[in-house]
Amino acid sequence: MIGYTCVGTNDLEKAVHFYGELLSLLNAKAFFKSDRGVGWGVSADKPMFSVMKPFDGQAATVGNGSMVAIAAADPEQVKALHAKALALGAKDEGAPGPRGGNFYGAYFRDMDGNKLAVFCMSA
Repeated sequence: MIGYTCVGTNDLEKAVHFYGELLSLLNAKAFFKSDRGVGWGVSADKPMFSVMKPFDGQAATVGNGSMVAIAAADPEQVKALHAKALALGAKDEGAPGPRGGNFYGAYFRDMDGNKLAVFCMSA
């Protein structure tokens, strides 16, 4: 159902480095690049994640209640992605762990303040 997601940035170079390094842990590659942003994915038929400078030329801002969730294969990959995000300069918003039922997740904010989750459904 989801085709792609997009978060805004005020420092495209820094954001492209951050997400390029982070998403490489999922074997994602850049599917498009422009002077306004980059989009990564694992295949052309799967949802893509992108980071862009806002089209209207105004500053990128954080949506209150907005969050993008990145699917991981298992709890170990959730931990690895969360640790990598923090090592790249993200702010911790919730350490990896069970969140009820079979949901295992972790949360962080990138350098622009965008909130992301990394999760898997575990047995």
